[in-house]
Amino acid sequence: MVLNKLTLMPHGLEVLLPAGAPLTDLENETAHRVIPFGCQSGACGACVIEVLEGPDSLGEMDPDESDFLEDLGRTGGNFRLACQCRLLAAATVQVAQEQ
Repeated sequence: MVLNKLTLMPHGLEVLLPAGAPLTDLENETAHRVIPFGCQSGACGACVIEVLEGPDSLGEMDPDESDFLEDLGRTGGNFRLACQCRLLAAATVQVAQEQ
């Protein structure tokens, strides 16, 4: 099984997840609640993350996710809904700061 590393800033917490695993699996892999997952279906915006390294490592953003992020004022390629991401390779992320 191939494992990929997800680094969560600003803590520097590193978690290994199976290739292609959804980021929601973090809840099972660490006792720390580093990303506040809400609905887990891309409808609440609780889990907005900023991708610091490896934006292509989280899979393609679908149009619904892009539209919702735009509605939240999170335009640009650095923001994602963590619940909609799958870890395809190493990446570094942080929870987006409140606007």
